[in-house]
Amino acid sequence: MKLVTYLYEGREAAGVLSPDGTEIYPAKALGFACENMNGWIDVLAGEGLSALKRAVGRGCEEAVALDQVTLLAPIPEPKQDMICLGINYMAHAEESARYAEESFGGERPYAVYFSKRVGEAVRPEGEIDGHFDMVERLDYEVELAVVIGKDAKGVPKEKAADYILGYTIINDVSARVIQSRHKQWYFGKSLDGFTPMGPWIVTADEFSFPPRLAIQSKVNGELRQDSNTELLIFGVDHVIEELSKGMTLKAGTVIATGTPAGAGMGFEPPQFLKTGDTVECIIEGIGTLKNTVK
Repeated sequence: MKLVTYLYEGREAAGVLSPDGTEIYPAKALGFACENMNGWIDVLAGEGLSALKRAVGRGCEEAVALDQVTLLAPIPEPKQDMICLGINYMAHAEESARYAEESFGGERPYAVYFSKRVGEAVRPEGEIDGHFDMVERLDYEVELAVVIGKDAKGVPKEKAADYILGYTIINDVSARVIQSRHKQWYFGKSLDGFTPMGPWIVTADEFSFPPRLAIQSKVNGELRQDSNTELLIFGVDHVIEELSKGMTLKAGTVIATGTPAGAGMGFEPPQFLKTGDTVECIIEGIGTLKNTVK
């Protein structure tokens, strides 16, 4: 199932895409009392997904045509900062070290975690604010994002899949000079408009675990990144086990799993984004997240 947040007649709502992909069934029309996706995730914890499947199977008289709505990021305002993994594909680790050895080089036997502030995630077809008054080198990073479906604490690897609601796509837009200058990545990845997300959350039952999905990005139609999530250095199960040992991953937590090789900084010379560029982030089984730089 594909869970969406959308704008219809000036009102934001959560819903699910119909089986044929032409309509949206509003969550409230299916019997779920929630005001937004964050609230719906809380409701879906436990047996909620099973109830949703049954409701979708019955159809919905209050369905809204997909072409009559504006899709928003599936979680427009995450409850907490997004948890991100850095340098989590070997080929990207190598290109990053070539670009800036001081910032990205060295051995990393443990996962690299950082957080990303998301005031409001950018919707599919929305604009990426380049902040070119302060950003010199604007870069793109396609990433598979994991959405936690229920509070997770002390979760072993073999149980990790039970805590995943689903998956979406994010573009971890990055200001490379700011990222390197401050010796950590929070500021350079957290400017307003630096987190396109979408087009929806695909529920975890649509995939095998761990997910092995083709992952790509294109800039102005040119293929830049082309890999597979099976090449993650630290897999989804490892990440959930490791993080949940010491912190509770609340329902609705978004974990971005890292980007493969082919980011702009990996080219010689580097190929950074400029105003008017269109970026497509594509993951098999999820879809395409497309945005334009302003």
